[in-house]
Parts: sequence; structure tokens; C-alpha cells
Amino acid sequence: MPQIERPRRSALYLPASNAKALAKARTLPADVIILDLEDAVAPGSKIEARRAAVAATQEGGFGTREVAIRANGIDTPWGMDDLVAIASSGAAAVLVPKVSCVDDIARYEEVLEQAPAEMQLWAMIETCACIPHLHEIAAMARTSRLSLFVMGVNDLAKEMRAKLTPERTPFLPFLSMTVAAARAHGITVLDGVCNEFRDAGVFRQEAEQGLLFGFDGKTLIHPDQIAVCNEVFSPSVEEIEWARAVIDAFALPENSGKGAIRVNGKMVELLHQEQARRLLTFAELTSPSDI
Repeated sequence: MPQIERPRRSALYLPASNAKALAKARTLPADVIILDLEDAVAPGSKIEARRAAVAATQEGGFGTREVAIRANGIDTPWGMDDLVAIASSGAAAVLVPKVSCVDDIARYEEVLEQAPAEMQLWAMIETCACIPHLHEIAAMARTSRLSLFVMGVNDLAKEMRAKLTPERTPFLPFLSMTVAAARAHGITVLDGVCNEFRDAGVFRQEAEQGLLFGFDGKTLIHPDQIAVCNEVFSPSVEEIEWARAVIDAFALPENSGKGAIRVNGKMVELLHQEQARRLLTFAELTSPSDI
């Protein structure tokens, strides 16, 4: 399993054109802050939003929160200037929309050639055209900055003319396909936003569905969603206890060299030991002291 670099349970979109939102972002318990220049910003405010996002990132003060900036598409009037500005902003990543094929990743990679080596490229999975090419796109992680997928279910629903309900039934195959492609090539994958931020029950249901499908975390549109999201995507007390029991059992002298043993009445294999170690590592990373 790939090494866990950092938790990305909750990734909150904030409009970069909103000064109050930028200030508040530094106090929120989200793992990731995404300063948005695209959907959340009106055309007339795009340039000012870009300046504000770059200034906020360079000013810092976000603590351990990872900061990404979502650019406008490369073929829009603002896209190229966004990428140039973000490249020198100090942001951890640039999130790019409407990725449909490997050529799109290659174009973004070329424009970001002068950006610091540590700057990551994150890609929105939100077009019908990208679905047949998910594995090819994910494979670009081996030769480019690409390191993370973000589901964009709202845009996908618009293109498909499908209804977006809390169950997300029309999109379930695509959720699985995206997670599988990401896992095959060792990149992080975040679930899309839940439009319902007033009903915590609806949000929790969707977040738990994302966890069930294997997502690393979820993108958010409102601060009120952060606490529930962090809870859902963090190991439970029972899971931590089970992981410790598995590791302790494999460490016993009588189990040395065994590929399968019994723990608390259940059969576990070496793959479960690896999963247990990963879970405990993640639990340490998500302790309250990290924010």
C-alpha cells in the first residue's frame, strides 16, 4: 500500500473572492482548503479572486492545513493566467477542472513546468468523456505532478442529464471506477460535494457512502460539514482496537512466519496486518493536535 503522506478527510471549497471566507479558513478544522477561482466566482470577479488567492497563500497562517487553488479551465479566458499565478503562489497543489483525457494532463504539466517540484496537480473527474479513460489518466501520475482525483458529481450529472439524489444511483458505477483507477496508480481520491449542508443526516449518509466506496475523504461546500466529515473518515475506536489486536497477535513468537492466524475468533491474514498498520498510522495523523 502507498505510504500515507497526510490526512485528506475533509477538503473545503471557499470562494477566493470572499475575504471573510479566506480569513476564516485559517481557523477551520478541515484537512484541506481549496481556494476556488472557478465555479464559486463570477466572471467579473475572476481576476480579483486570483490576486486574493495568491496573496492569501503567500501570507500563510493555515497551519497544517493543505492549501490548493482551483483554477479555471485552461481553455477559458482566465485559465492560463490562473496557472501562471498559482505556479508561484506557494500553494501545495493546483486543482484543474474538466479533465477528459491524458492530453489534458500533459497540457497542464507543460504550463506548470516552472512551478516548484513539490507543487502537485489535482484533477477533477467530472466529464462523461473522461470515464472510459480513467486508468490512462491516473497512470499519468507516474510521469507528471498528478497526485489526486476529485469527483465532480454535479457537473457529471449536468452532462449526463441525470438526476442527482441522495442515493446517487446513476453515478455509483463511476464512483467505483474512479476509486479503482486511483488505487491502481497510487493516487489519492476525494468524493464530490454534497449539496445539502443544512441537513447533517443527509450529509452523513453521503459521506458514509463515500467511505464505503473507498474514498480517502470528501470535498465540502460549507464549514458545518467539516466535523461530520472528519468523523466519518477517521478510524473508530473499535477499528483502532482491532488493528492493535491484529498487530499484537502477529508479533507473538508462536505466530512467527505464519500467513494466517486467528484473532478474537476470526481468521486474519498478512494483508490484514498491513491494513492494520496503515489504519494506526492514519489514526496518529488525524489526532486533534494535528490541526
